[in-house]
Amino acid sequence: MSAWFRSLRGRITLVTVSVAMLAVLITGLVSVQLVRQSTISQGRAQLASQAQLLSRLPAATNLASLRERVRLALGDTRVAVVAADGQVSGPGSGFVTAADVTTLRAGNRVSQTEVRRNRTMIIEARPTRTGTAIVLVRSLGNLETTTQETVRRVLLSLVIGVVVAIVAGTLLARWLTRPLVATAETAKRMAAGERGLRVEAHQPTEIAAVADALATLDRALSTSEGRQREFLLSISHELRTPLTAVRGYGEAMVDGLIHEQDIAGVGATLVTETQRLDHFVADLLELARLEADDFAIDRQPVEVDRLLEQAVHAWRGRAAMLDVVVQVLPGAGGLAVSSDAQRVRQLIDGLVENALRVTPAASTVSIAARRFGSSVVIEVRDGGPGLSPDDLAVAFERGALQARYRDIRPVGTGLGLSIAARLVSRLGGSIAAGNAAGRGAVFAVSLPAA
Repeated sequence: MSAWFRSLRGRITLVTVSVAMLAVLITGLVSVQLVRQSTISQGRAQLASQAQLLSRLPAATNLASLRERVRLALGDTRVAVVAADGQVSGPGSGFVTAADVTTLRAGNRVSQTEVRRNRTMIIEARPTRTGTAIVLVRSLGNLETTTQETVRRVLLSLVIGVVVAIVAGTLLARWLTRPLVATAETAKRMAAGERGLRVEAHQPTEIAAVADALATLDRALSTSEGRQREFLLSISHELRTPLTAVRGYGEAMVDGLIHEQDIAGVGATLVTETQRLDHFVADLLELARLEADDFAIDRQPVEVDRLLEQAVHAWRGRAAMLDVVVQVLPGAGGLAVSSDAQRVRQLIDGLVENALRVTPAASTVSIAARRFGSSVVIEVRDGGPGLSPDDLAVAFERGALQARYRDIRPVGTGLGLSIAARLVSRLGGSIAAGNAAGRGAVFAVSLPAA
């Protein structure tokens, strides 16, 4: 039962029934009071009308005749007659006070509700033309007795209303929560790994918004999981190639198939392949650290021109082997950024390595820096085929370009640009990809100026 009260369906039912019962209670109280007041007012009006009528009759002092007339008109009314000398007679004389007699003898009427002889009485008295007065007395309790049947009917109606409210509240709560329960069930199925699920379209606007968000999440998860699968396939492919070479040479050495004069060449090959493996594992670790925020940043003023010259000098040997020129364009002098020199250098190295991979022989990789507002923009431009609009949309997603071009042109691990994007974010900057005016792609890194 407590679980039902904690559920949305239980709370909607409880609120609906509570509001209905409160409305019924207020309506009942007001109705009973209105019925009571209406009955009293009606009884008073009847009594006053009867007293006025009797006071005008010629036989107004004939007590027996008056009692008979009143009995026929208002059966529970008592009658009294005030004589000209002030004497009061009749069954109702015990409820007539001296003040009433004085008022009537002065020619004024009496119309009041008072407690007399421990009973609440309605008194209507009218003087006659002969100097006498007619007094009609009716018990308020007798009038209220006539309202009990009406009150019972009103209360019965209200009880029926409460029952209807309970049933309607239960049905309403079930109707309102049905799509929400279905949406929650869909979310559970998504959590269990199901994809491509649909939620009922006909439902309240707010729940429909939740269903739309759930559908959007479903599509995003499907896309993300698809890319993760492609990324895992890429990882498997990248790892298998150097491992196959290492294993092949190892087995050859065990079987004695490697001649002594070939050992140096085999050793160089093994070193190259293990370096590839080490580089790939280092990329994975770097990416994991960036995403886990386990990454220290040592901010200080960094001279951009010196950093670019160091990067060019470091990559000049590799570029020469590829017949590619790496150069720094003029304009970087005097620029400084507030960042971590080691991380900025890591960022530039990653972009230069990516540029060398796609740049053909006899081409150039250019590095430039310029001031832009309160930032310094560092650009790395390659001489490769450039990026299509589809490439630009996923350029910094891990493994996206690697999966797209691994069978077309030389590619890396698929992690470099993803690492660059996360690294720039940690450094408080931004990175963008585009195409150069002539040929090749350009990657622009914006960092806060010192």
